[in-house]
Amino acid sequence: MFFIFGLRTKVDRSGVVQQVCRNCGNHAAQVITRRSTKFTLFFIPLIPIRTRYAQQCTFCGAQYEISKSDVDRLPVG
Repeated sequence: MFFIFGLRTKVDRSGVVQQVCRNCGNHAAQVITRRSTKFTLFFIPLIPIRTRYAQQCTFCGAQYEISKSDVDRLPVG
């Protein structure tokens, strides 16, 4: 008997917000993404391990992590 297990990461786009970039200082669209990692057994995602949020500037391409509370405060549209 054998078990097939592992981790799977899924990236979802939460939305886009107009904001000043921390890196380049330009007012541009910022793409908000949610990256969730889950433990899988027989290719079925079972237990969430970690959830991270990121913000990426569409002007310069810089990407940095943001907290869940920051995501909740953003006017995502």
